[in-house]
Amino acid sequence: MISAKNIHKYYDDLHVLKGVDISINEGEIVSIVGASGAGKTTLLQILGTLDISDKNEVSSLSICDTDITKLTDKAIAKFRNENIGFIFQFHQLLPEFTALENVCLPAFIKGISKSEAEVQAKRFLDFLGLSHRYNHKPSELSGGEQQRVAVARALVNNPKVIFADEPSGNLDSESAENLHNLFFKLRDEFGQTFVIVTHNKELADMADRKLTMVDGKII
Repeated sequence: MISAKNIHKYYDDLHVLKGVDISINEGEIVSIVGASGAGKTTLLQILGTLDISDKNEVSSLSICDTDITKLTDKAIAKFRNENIGFIFQFHQLLPEFTALENVCLPAFIKGISKSEAEVQAKRFLDFLGLSHRYNHKPSELSGGEQQRVAVARALVNNPKVIFADEPSGNLDSESAENLHNLFFKLRDEFGQTFVIVTHNKELADMADRKLTMVDGKII
């Protein structure tokens, strides 16, 4: 599903990632833990194609049997829209749009018709217990509901892999626990692969595999 080898990343003179190797199987839930500044989010952004690694002769990144390093920027954007979903600590919902409209946005970008996008969006909102919230704007939703809308948005294009960066970091303990359980329910129902950066010990320990980063490397 995901194979990355010898991933390096510099920001000026700061060597953030120092030759990371990682392999993740289809349908696996993997957590990545470590102290702040260890390189977790940088790695997640590179694996999710939001950033690029510093190229060298032996580095590589393959997702869903696609060599990401061979794609143009336009092709990467298309690949990301069709194959990858993102969940962040802050839901990043657009405040002027309803829950349904927010969830539909990635489908619109993909070129799916409004009617088809709404059918797909409602499917996931219903699955997440938000059928009564279609027409509510983010300001009218609780924190947990906002994050579930963000999860539905990440799922609307049926991506093969979901990258989550501190997805429960802004939630109360009950909402966080519900979200954690939801990831496993989604994996069982829809077969997605999850890569989750988290400081939450309970979520990290629930994963099929827990990887620890220290000073830019997985140990």
